Amino acid sequence: MTKIGARKWFVFVLIGLVGQFAWTLENMYFNVFLYNTISQDTSYIATMVAASAITATLTTLLMGVLSDRIGKRKPFICGGYIIWGIITGLFGFITVENITTLFAGATVATAAMMVVIMDCLMTFFGSTANDAAFNAYVTDTTDTSNRGKAESVLAIMPLVSMLIIFGLFAGLADAGNWKLFFLIFGTAVTITGIISIFLIKDSRPEKQKGGIKNLLYGFTPSVIKSNSKLYLALCSLGIFSIAVQVFFPYLIIYMEHTLKIDYTLALGSVLIFASLVSVLSGRIIDKVGKLKFSVPAIFIMALGLVAMFFVARVDFIAVELQVMIAGAVMMSGYMLVSAALGAVVRDYTPDGKAGHFQGIRMIFAVMLPMVTGPYIGSLVIKLTSSTGETYEELGSVKEVPTGWIYLAAAAVLILTLIPLIALIKKEKNEKEPIHE
Repeated sequence: MTKIGARKWFVFVLIGLVGQFAWTLENMYFNVFLYNTISQDTSYIATMVAASAITATLTTLLMGVLSDRIGKRKPFICGGYIIWGIITGLFGFITVENITTLFAGATVATAAMMVVIMDCLMTFFGSTANDAAFNAYVTDTTDTSNRGKAESVLAIMPLVSMLIIFGLFAGLADAGNWKLFFLIFGTAVTITGIISIFLIKDSRPEKQKGGIKNLLYGFTPSVIKSNSKLYLALCSLGIFSIAVQVFFPYLIIYMEHTLKIDYTLALGSVLIFASLVSVLSGRIIDKVGKLKFSVPAIFIMALGLVAMFFVARVDFIAVELQVMIAGAVMMSGYMLVSAALGAVVRDYTPDGKAGHFQGIRMIFAVMLPMVTGPYIGSLVIKLTSSTGETYEELGSVKEVPTGWIYLAAAAVLILTLIPLIALIKKEKNEKEPIHE
């Protein structure tokens, strides 16, 4: 049994939370910064999002394998965080004026592409440090007895990050004080990298032999066959992540433009409640068993999604209160499923190969869901919108989301049970004695 001591918990929370600060900026503020300060041409935003997603996946594949190859995680985490923070802090200095001063003949398009390039650089070092090395480090330093607990804490970090940034620092971005906004979080990330040099005890996984062929390791049929339980777990994680992306990109928009409520209090209370549920569930996940726990967790989330569909259809309860109740069930279920499935994936990752499989995990958990889920949600909105009401976001006119996205997400979520049940049966069959 690998014990998670106080020092290791501090490492998990510090590195996990500060990394999510940077990812929250990248996912939610870089596009606003580009649109508000550089160019209102939304094609640059589309280019940036696509380039960043590709960079993140390829980087995690490459650097995860490299960290396995040299048998070290610490240099990738510490060095990655230091440079990640520096690049994040520099974003506020990218202006059309500064770019035209630095480069003769530069235009607005040059400044916009500089933002795209800097975002890719930021993503490269962020994915190296966080997606590849830190995730592999967590797998190395936990085991089947405590991964549910660890994952339940790490799962809340994106929510805590959003709460802190929205609650304490969003005013800087709203006021256009981008230099200070990016410098605060860039400095935090860099300082965390420096502190980590003295804080982290490297997990030192066994060095893996092999060269460039290791990049394709997780894609080979023989590896997939010999690790079938891992790939069933990844399929479950992937379908779950697609279900989340069906509604999550439209969540705030739905509250503002469809329900016409101030989302701040409702969403804030939901995120806090769900985070508490996630942390408290960690020990239960490990005790009950991650696979067994995943099934009821999926139904809890599905119940919350269905409840979100019925929000505002009940007249005698305030809409804000309905959102709090339905949202609390939905997001609690989301956190429980995320923690349980994340821990299952770690359990089935082969010893010494944690780095090899971080890129594969990114494909299932991030890349595929992000290029499918939002489009499913968009299609559902188009098919179910009867009012023709629209809103404008970053210069683009879009249709107001409908409650049907939650039912669509629930339908996709239930499909998670297909590979999950297959995995449970496979696990059960392997444990049962063979009678001749």
